[in-house]
Amino acid sequence: MDILAPSHLLILLVIILIIFGPSKLGDVGGALGKAIRDFKKAMNEPDNNAPAKTTQVEAKPTEPKA
Repeated sequence: MDILAPSHLLILLVIILIIFGPSKLGDVGGALGKAIRDFKKAMNEPDNNAPAKTTQVEAKPTEPKA
């Protein structure tokens, strides 16, 4: 059973419309869109606090003790 079936999305949209009302629905959608854009922008920006280069250290194989 798919959790995001079209019938479930329609019921969810009706519930959201009842809770927020048609006048607030545009504001909520705009705020959600802005939050998603800001998140994507932050994900694409380089992190200035991250180390410039990482190195991998290979571990030597250990011999089992008898």
